[in-house]
Amino acid sequence: MQIEEIIKLIETVSKNNVDSLNYATDSEKIVIKKNKTKLVAGEVQAVPVTQSVSFEASNTEEAVTAKGHTITSPLVGTFYSSPSPDAPSFVNVGDRVKKGQVIGIIEAMKLMNELESDFDGVIKEILVKDETVVEFGQPLFILE
Repeated sequence: MQIEEIIKLIETVSKNNVDSLNYATDSEKIVIKKNKTKLVAGEVQAVPVTQSVSFEASNTEEAVTAKGHTITSPLVGTFYSSPSPDAPSFVNVGDRVKKGQVIGIIEAMKLMNELESDFDGVIKEILVKDETVVEFGQPLFILE
C-alpha cells in the first residue's frame, strides 16, 4: 500500500465515526485506532483518556441550587447510567462520590464519553433516566 493510500485511510477514519480500522494482506498490516474521550461534568472540553488533566472552575458561579450541587451535561448526547446494559449503575442515590469519579456515560456521535463528577459529595438525586437524550447544560445529578 502506498503512503497516499494510508493517508487517505487515516483521513477517512478521522472524518467518520469509526473507532478503529484493521487492514491486512499477506505482506502488510495496518491498524488505526482513535482515542476515546473523557468528559468532566460542567466542562465543555473533551480530552484524550491517555492525558492527565486537572480542571479548575473557570468562573466564580458554580451550579449550586438550594437542593445542593448540580452536575450538568457537558454535551448533547444519550446518557447511560452504566457501562453496559447488564452492568450495575455507576452511581445510585445515597452513594458517596469523589471528584473525578465516573458517574455516567454520554454517547455523542458514536463515541462513549465518560462523565466524571466535578464535586465530592453524596448523590441526592438522579434527574435523568438511562438512555435519555440530554442537552448541553441539562441538570443530571444533584449532590449534597
